[in-house]
Amino acid sequence: MSQLKSEDNLKYWVALNLVLAEKLNIVKKIIDHFSVIGDVFKARESDLKAAGVDSGITCILTSSGIVDKACREIDRVYSKGYRILSIEDKEYPDYLREIFDPPIVLYCAGKVETLKGPCVTIVGSRRPTPYGRAVAERIAQDLASREIIVVSGMARGIDSIAHWGALKEGKTVAVLGSGLDVIYPRENKKLFEKIIERGAMITEYPLKTLPLGFHFPLRNRILSGLSIALLVVEAAKKSGSLISARLALEQNREVMAVPGNITSEYSRGTNWLIKTGAKPVESWEDIAEELPTPLKEKVLSKKGQSEERVHQMSSQEKKVIDILKLDSLTHIDELVTKSDFSVSELLSILLNLELRGLISQSPGKYFQRKL
Repeated sequence: MSQLKSEDNLKYWVALNLVLAEKLNIVKKIIDHFSVIGDVFKARESDLKAAGVDSGITCILTSSGIVDKACREIDRVYSKGYRILSIEDKEYPDYLREIFDPPIVLYCAGKVETLKGPCVTIVGSRRPTPYGRAVAERIAQDLASREIIVVSGMARGIDSIAHWGALKEGKTVAVLGSGLDVIYPRENKKLFEKIIERGAMITEYPLKTLPLGFHFPLRNRILSGLSIALLVVEAAKKSGSLISARLALEQNREVMAVPGNITSEYSRGTNWLIKTGAKPVESWEDIAEELPTPLKEKVLSKKGQSEERVHQMSSQEKKVIDILKLDSLTHIDELVTKSDFSVSELLSILLNLELRGLISQSPGKYFQRKL
């Protein structure tokens, strides 16, 4: 399809997307058949049928109202301060444009330029263990502090944790399976607002689109397509994250996984990925080693803020950190016994470590290291 002025063609791309956002195979046929997007809406029924479009869709595309509907949709999107990128827009992410079935339209909230940055996708279980939570947050934070954009799907669990971890020291992109004005899950409203401040929120679905179940497998191709690599942190044997991993392989992306406990159902998917060829990942360095050479050298040479905070720890703080575990919770009574600090001394040390983002506290005075 020819690269004409994207702003002139936007109404046509939006119109096509309104009709076919959920029918990617037909979109592909139309784009391959017509050299100019505007010609789709001036075509005769016979031309559309020759492109492989069925009569029902042909009737909609040749109706007089679909382009007007697209113009109204564009006005609504812009009135909310959002953007729309078509596939021919210069700001459309390059990696995503390369995949077999890229979204022809992206609705965007936040900083659109974030989509052009080097991206790594992190996905995983919606019900992670303490180990999975800690690893996802740490790796996302470490990557973001080195100017890698962390991409995920804003779902409960690993997705949300990855976004929050990235936001501590950098930027993140969320890919939705709904319209930009339909926050799902609802408890992520604050996360939605933070991502717009520091990164970008994108979807191929128009405003008011509900998060229907079949949208998410379609959404997954965007999650993997945006990025250089995809990392899975905890996944059951039958997990949506494994769909993302398969799509990433089809898109010629690097697929990686965090090894897990062999007795945990949430590690069966990730351990299976590793057995079948995915790279095992223990830290951000493992991911950086697979990046393109100029970017790899830049990332590996950069120290993150969290790394600096570790070097600045006192000997007492290091003693407590060494006792705490990354993959499980430790009660304060155990810390008192193993550290030989008084309760008051220990609470002061723990507070300092928590304020600096090096540990987290759970109800009941349980603590866990994050680095």
